[in-house]
Amino acid sequence: MSATNGERVLIVEDEPSTRLGLTELVRTWGFTTDSAADGEEALQRITAFRPSIIISDLVMPRMGGLELLRALKDDGGDFTIVILTAQGSVETAVEAIKEGAYDYLTKPVETQRLKILLDKIVERQDTLREVKSLRKQLREHGSFGRMIGSSAQMRKVYQVVEQAAPTSASVLIWGESGTGKELVAQTIHQLSPRAQMTFVPINCAAIPETLLESEIFGHEKGAFTGAVDRRPGCFELADRGTLFLDEIAEMTPATQVKLLRVLQERKFRRLGGRAEETVDVRVIAATNVNPTEAVKNGKLREDLYYRLNVFAIELPPLRHRKEDLQLLVQSFLADFNQRNNKQVTAVDATAMRVLEQYNWPGNIRELRNVIERAVILSSGEFIEPKHLPPLVTDSPDVVKPTLSLTPGTTVEEAETRLILMTLEHTRDNKTRAA
Repeated sequence: MSATNGERVLIVEDEPSTRLGLTELVRTWGFTTDSAADGEEALQRITAFRPSIIISDLVMPRMGGLELLRALKDDGGDFTIVILTAQGSVETAVEAIKEGAYDYLTKPVETQRLKILLDKIVERQDTLREVKSLRKQLREHGSFGRMIGSSAQMRKVYQVVEQAAPTSASVLIWGESGTGKELVAQTIHQLSPRAQMTFVPINCAAIPETLLESEIFGHEKGAFTGAVDRRPGCFELADRGTLFLDEIAEMTPATQVKLLRVLQERKFRRLGGRAEETVDVRVIAATNVNPTEAVKNGKLREDLYYRLNVFAIELPPLRHRKEDLQLLVQSFLADFNQRNNKQVTAVDATAMRVLEQYNWPGNIRELRNVIERAVILSSGEFIEPKHLPPLVTDSPDVVKPTLSLTPGTTVEEAETRLILMTLEHTRDNKTRAA
């Protein structure tokens, strides 16, 4: 990502020629710059200049870099701080990092190292801004990117996604089929510094065992019958981006060994090839079985499990977070209304009770399909029970409303109760009830 987006950088340095040189250098890279001669002057400049990045010398008169760092931390400002230090005071610079500095550079500053560091900071800040925006979205609308839900279980998922996204660490996602594992992987990719690069998904269970290795690592011409030319695999296609390996436990042990080697050494060899290729790929893996059970059962290699499990995300089934059902339904309604040119505003009370009682063995994928069908079938404003599939309405989980009468109930009383029950079913629409 280019630094020419005008990020504001404040240079804090007591030596005039170094201060001027750094200020001019950083400006030529597309940043907006200002400078200060010590920590006290920097605090005054910050109010008017509002920098997002501060490059500060460690040792200065009146107020040094460490004191400035502590003052800014107490102030609660959102700054990324880089410390400049002489060779002999590296220990103090390490202390500054513990206090919250992003990194340190030794003086005299190497131009190329400073440029790389600033570009990394810009990428990081873009990610942090995106996360902040998503947090606001979660507070206001109950969603985090394309992930929907404000339940405690989903908030835990969002927290791990936030922590994992800015890094290049491997992630292992597990949960039942239909819980949204690929959506989580896409969100991690979109919030990462790799967001502008390729996201390559592959379902290990959907590809025949004999072809899986070729799909992942690629093959050379003549590597096997039918290999008429050289073909790049998923690792090459995802270079500098993210590779999502769904149903990882369906991989053969031999392919798992090769995958482990790529994760460790960042090198691989195409099928039938001699030369080793080097790649920079972030791997996100997923499985619909408990990974520790898969290790015990020999489906997943233990060493591969530990290599992938840097960040672990367990997605809860829909039946365990039914408080998110309303948010999910409204999101799907908006989507399918637009696609099908419909004006369905809500699910009526009786139909919603059916949805809430049903156990959703197919999870969010099943709910999405049910709502799509209902929107297409509905001719009015509301989705009613008749628009839901029999698999849902006739499920033993769903308790159907009944009218029980005891001996001695008058015809008038029975009629009144039946009318009230019908009105509740039609959301008090008297015309429909009649």
